[in-house]
Amino acid sequence: KPMKGLGLQCSDGKSFEQLLSECLQKGVLFEDPDFPAQDSSLFYSQSVPVNFEWKRPKEVCSNPEFIVGDANRTDICQGQLGDCWLLAAIASLTLKKDTLARVVPHDQDFGRRYAGIFRFQFWKHNKWLEIVIDDRLPTVRNQLVMLHSASNNEFWSALLEKAYAKMHGSYEALKGGTTMEAMEDFTGGVGEHYDNKAPPNDLFTIMKKALDRGSMMGCSINITSSAESEAKTSTGLVKGHAYSITGLEEVEYQGRKVRLVRIRNPWGQVEWNGPWSDDSGEWKYVDRADKNRLLQNADDGEFWMEFEDFKRNYDTTEICNMTPDALDDNTKRHWEVSLFEGSWIRGATAGGCRNFIDTFWTNPQFQLQLIDADDEDDTCSVVIALMQKNRRRLRKEGLDLETIGFAVYDAPDDMDQVGKDFFRYHPSKARSRTYINTREISERFTLPPGKYLLVPTTFQPHHEADFLVRIFSEKKADALEMGSTIDADLPDPPMPTAPEEETDEEKYLRKLFEQLAGSDQAISAAELQPLLNGVLSRRREIQFDHVSLHTCHSIINLMDVDNTGMIEFQEFKVFWEKMKKWIMLFLSFDTDRSGKMSSYELRSALNAAGMKLNNRLLALIGLRFADDKYDIDFDDYLTCIVRLENMFRCFQALDKTKRGRVRMNMMQVRLS
Repeated sequence: KPMKGLGLQCSDGKSFEQLLSECLQKGVLFEDPDFPAQDSSLFYSQSVPVNFEWKRPKEVCSNPEFIVGDANRTDICQGQLGDCWLLAAIASLTLKKDTLARVVPHDQDFGRRYAGIFRFQFWKHNKWLEIVIDDRLPTVRNQLVMLHSASNNEFWSALLEKAYAKMHGSYEALKGGTTMEAMEDFTGGVGEHYDNKAPPNDLFTIMKKALDRGSMMGCSINITSSAESEAKTSTGLVKGHAYSITGLEEVEYQGRKVRLVRIRNPWGQVEWNGPWSDDSGEWKYVDRADKNRLLQNADDGEFWMEFEDFKRNYDTTEICNMTPDALDDNTKRHWEVSLFEGSWIRGATAGGCRNFIDTFWTNPQFQLQLIDADDEDDTCSVVIALMQKNRRRLRKEGLDLETIGFAVYDAPDDMDQVGKDFFRYHPSKARSRTYINTREISERFTLPPGKYLLVPTTFQPHHEADFLVRIFSEKKADALEMGSTIDADLPDPPMPTAPEEETDEEKYLRKLFEQLAGSDQAISAAELQPLLNGVLSRRREIQFDHVSLHTCHSIINLMDVDNTGMIEFQEFKVFWEKMKKWIMLFLSFDTDRSGKMSSYELRSALNAAGMKLNNRLLALIGLRFADDKYDIDFDDYLTCIVRLENMFRCFQALDKTKRGRVRMNMMQVRLS
């Protein structure tokens, strides 16, 4: 099936077909410069333990094949790398042939058009990437040392692992993970985990709806030691082994409804021998048509269990909910999906969890409107998944997974970014069960129709990461990012007072002004600088260094109505009234009376001054003006607010249609 939004990760941005054609024309084998056959592609934190030799399949055996017969679980044997989580996912992938064919395009071989180049497709952060690699694989004594097939001449699984390692930066980056993480990368789905010993009351319904929507499901029995791994129980089940769930049914049995689960052992043999197994007596009392439809009675690794026996015997159920573009046209139903990308940035949007109430509200916020209830219900089922991006690739820079979670609130009406007081006095409606350092955390909720506010966070404030939010709902839901407005409602400048009505303060300022001004009774930016520094240095309640000459030029630009490059005293008086308001705002948001303002309070301070900025611009301003403790002193605050008012005054003077097109670019350039 064609990929939607297919991206590329290959040499020089060229497609697989372009690179293949070039190699065939030149008669050379492809060598990937982006993932070279070097130690750096293997490990980033340690020296290579043995002398690896990179070899192509034709150097390992005489008759290599991409796939021998049919791709199945026997093609997957673990090598020296601790990535069993990836192998389990690949084993499950082989059970869903259409999905496998997308991840591992089968039209590749070592035949006439062989040029040492192969391609694979993975989902990454809402995009399908085509990963192109060469076929040089690490070996020791002519044996593959990473993932390999039981057949010595089959290479699809080894090459798949190499492509996955390239996407994450190295083979070492694949150490440690969860099977669901890889399943999501193979399908674009959202994973859910259920404890069968403490399941939700409607787990059977959840599983049935998941199957109707083409979801992939699995189950397993926990082990208490490595000795129990793949140990067979007296009932024919295998511990520490990944099973697939392939069907759910309800049948009439002796006058009552019985819920059944169909399960498949990927070995293709070794089945449950308890009630409702292939040869059990329960099937004698089932309607013949149902029995013929459901029971194959073959030793093929697939069997039925009663749902209560399923929960008693299996410890965990995993569901990978598929996005609509990953499903075929025969799927009964599909999820409605909303998606957002965002960032937690120190000093701006990295507010931490609810424990840190002063900064929690600065986290990115998203509004979700659930309009229609589920079929045959008066509530809405919704799965919310929060994923942190690129953390596996960032390991080599010393960055590991952040501890993440989220909370859901009833949304207030007609508000953009919700402020601190709202969260101080309103409890959450729902939330992730815990904060955990995993790539993705997901939860299923049942909520009445209405508007909700979603707040994804790291546990601690000031921790940076990029993230992806995905919202799966049974019925279409409206979703939007809050705090995305860029606008200003600036009051008209006050009219200056007549000289005879000036206050004592204004008379003092006039005296200073006239001392600096020449015969033209106007001052330049260079003359304004000592005037402001002298006046502001006497204010003990603010942390003040000095007003820069650049800021003084911005003030002249703002107040110079006749475009002379200088301001007269009447213009200065208007500016001084603005200055007094800005000082009051600064002091009101200097919550600890330190003489500085937290950069997390900048949104509120600018809103009070009539200016609204989105998260991206606030983050840029924080990076530009905040110190290493995320504080902004008064002179930087003044520089910021003067430049912003200059820009917004400029926007107001532009034609509205032109303004909409140039606003973002202008602000980024002028704030830099």
